[in-house]
Amino acid sequence: MERYIPRHFDNLQNLMIPKRATVLCGPCGVGKTTLINHYLASSTGRTGEGSFREARVLRASGNNLLERSLLSSQEARVLLEWVSGYDTVFIDEAQRIPDIGWALKTLIDSRPELTIIVAGSSNFDLANKFGEPLTERQIPVILFPLSAGELRATMNDFELRQNLEDLLVFGMYPEVRTCVFADEKKKILNEFAGSYLLKDILETEGIKKPRILVNLLILIALQIGNEVSLHKLGGKLGIDMKTVERYLDLLEKHFVLYNLRGFSRNLRNEVTRTSKYYFYDTGIRNTVIKNFNPLSLRNDASVLWENFMVIERLKTRSYNNIYARDYFWRTWEKQGIDLLEEYEGSLHALEFKWSAEKAAKPPPAFRQSYPDASYKAVSPDNFLECI
Repeated sequence: MERYIPRHFDNLQNLMIPKRATVLCGPCGVGKTTLINHYLASSTGRTGEGSFREARVLRASGNNLLERSLLSSQEARVLLEWVSGYDTVFIDEAQRIPDIGWALKTLIDSRPELTIIVAGSSNFDLANKFGEPLTERQIPVILFPLSAGELRATMNDFELRQNLEDLLVFGMYPEVRTCVFADEKKKILNEFAGSYLLKDILETEGIKKPRILVNLLILIALQIGNEVSLHKLGGKLGIDMKTVERYLDLLEKHFVLYNLRGFSRNLRNEVTRTSKYYFYDTGIRNTVIKNFNPLSLRNDASVLWENFMVIERLKTRSYNNIYARDYFWRTWEKQGIDLLEEYEGSLHALEFKWSAEKAAKPPPAFRQSYPDASYKAVSPDNFLECI
């Protein structure tokens, strides 16, 4: 039996609001379907009438041509006949269903007592998959790869630090983390990166030149921690800037890449209007460049650490309802901060260093410009304080 690692959203009931669909999105392979099935199997099954008989669950998938056609047909009578007698509807792979927003609006308005759970591997708000019909009718939830905080359910803090190199090299996908051997982990990551992740983008977005998308990912993977020039990327790939921008947007929308923009209060020495890109999972990043070597045999340990912590902070903010803007900060003189979070009227600077001896103090230009900002140097010794 496959080992199940508890997730932050295991009790989906806490997120559900009457007359709204619970929409769970996130990268392909992070366990959305597993989490929902775990919840449905363990829930008490309260029905719309308030009784506690076992709830009837209707499962559908955007991979099923018949169900995809039904959910995108806009035939209300047929749709309502289809869900008749059910208490819960679970629709998986929803990003593949055209005009699904109309179908969900019809179900919510006609069957307000119905529990509706939807899962998909792209950001529906960015994709406009739901659009106007679901305005104020959805509860959006993002499920990331496993967080270090979630791993605390199966490891103590000592074990987490001991396993940190493995987390950086092979990433945080649940199926990877339940494997023991490196070869198994590599096989799973290659399947995610090829058969699932890229295939899903190519099929749902109609990409006609997949090789360009793959080459773009490789270029980004080799520039982790550095500012990205769309013009230079386009030159290397032989495409224009608008095409580069579109492909990067798709990779963001499908939770492959995370875009961190530069921060500025319009001070002359600050660099802004630039971006850094990080992978939502370091295991996927290493798969893209075909490098699973131990950290002692590679020269990118520091950028892997930076990528890992930028995304861990993203998970922590999301799961703990910390509503913040995040940026990197740099001056023309090359003084920089890896992650700058702005929330509750304050700035919080985090500098990620693989070596604990480095960056104990903030850059002088930052302290001079933002004397009230907090600053923390984060290394493997103290990273658990930040999650």
